[in-house]
Order: sequence, then C-alpha cells, then structure tokens
Amino acid sequence: FRNPVHLPRAVDTRRFDPAYRDPELRARWGLKPDGLAVVYVGRVAAEKNLDLAVRAFRALEALRPDARFIWVGDGPALAQLREANPDFIYCGTRRGDDLARHFASGDLFLFPSLSETFGNVTIEAMSSGVATVAYRYGAAAEHLRHGQHGAAIAPHDEAAFIDAACRLSLEDESRQWMGANARQAVEPLRPAQVAADFDAVLEGIARRRSHADVHAALA
Repeated sequence: FRNPVHLPRAVDTRRFDPAYRDPELRARWGLKPDGLAVVYVGRVAAEKNLDLAVRAFRALEALRPDARFIWVGDGPALAQLREANPDFIYCGTRRGDDLARHFASGDLFLFPSLSETFGNVTIEAMSSGVATVAYRYGAAAEHLRHGQHGAAIAPHDEAAFIDAACRLSLEDESRQWMGANARQAVEPLRPAQVAADFDAVLEGIARRRSHADVHAALA
C-alpha cells in the first residue's frame, strides 16, 4: 500500500459528555459526594477478562472503603458475577442519554479486556471525562496516554493493572485532571470532524486522479 492515511474511529462527544454527571444517580448507588464510583461498561462475559476487574476493585476497596463498583451491561457471566459479588451495583443494559449518565457519573473506568477489535467503551469513557485503566491494546493503544488520561498497561501485566487501579483510587485530584485531559484528547473524534476528514481524503484522491488523467492525455 502506498500513501496510507489514518482515519480514526469517531465517538459521539455530544452524548458522552461530563455534563451528564448526575449526583442523584450517584446517591442511588450509595455514594457520598466524595465517594468513588468505579465503573465497568460492556458485555459481561468470560472473554472480557472480568476476574481481573474484580480483583483490582477488591484491592482498591481495601484502600477506599467508600468505593462502589458499578456494572453496566449484560451477558452470560452476569448471574455468576452477582452470586459471587452481591455488594456490586448491577445496572443492566443502558442506552442513549441514560448510558451517558452512567458513564459520566463514574470516577474511574476499569477495562481489562484483551479480546477487542477496537473497544468503543474506552473512548466513550474518555469522552465522558472519566480516568481509565486499560490494557495498551485496541482503542487504549491508539488514544489512552499513560499518566495523562489514566493508565495504559502492557498487555497481560495483571499486577500493573491492579496497582494502577489502586493508585488512581487514592489520587482524587490527579484522577480528575486525567479525566479532563481525556475529554479534551478525544474531542477531535466527534463524528462531524471524522466525516470531514474522510471527505478531505476522498477529495485528495479525486484531485490526484484528475491530475493523472490530464498528464496521461498530454503524453
């Protein structure tokens, strides 16, 4: 391939916006105003490596007893997860503005999956202004900057994943700063901008072909 052009995947930055943060929703989760909402959004299934998310939360919970783990999604592993962890908060599948509220009302997003083709939820969390811990894979490898937007962990390094979750659970100001940085970083990924960038690519191709046709006719 010659002259490749990278066109990033878009995220709806108008929907996934920190403005959707909802204190009433957080209160229903049993959180005080300064409590820590740890969020997972996605399919609840074995391929998502969710045992690591549970272990990471239990480790940070020992440091932050005010933390709550919020699960948004459904899947074949949900019943087993509920049985083993009845203290977690299970919100089921959410869509639209309701999903946006659940994202933005979190403080820390944990995403331990290593089975994604991309992983839209990573950039949706970033767009929602939520610091993220994820493996440096898929969307996280492309967009999540370690130490700036959360923690991008080398794939399969479970100890580092858990350590990052624990560290960020204690660093409230840094975590909020990272969430704000994450939001700013993905703002250029709004659909209108990505579509405009795609139009520009097509226009460039058309111009080059037109020039080539002219040269061929004059040869």
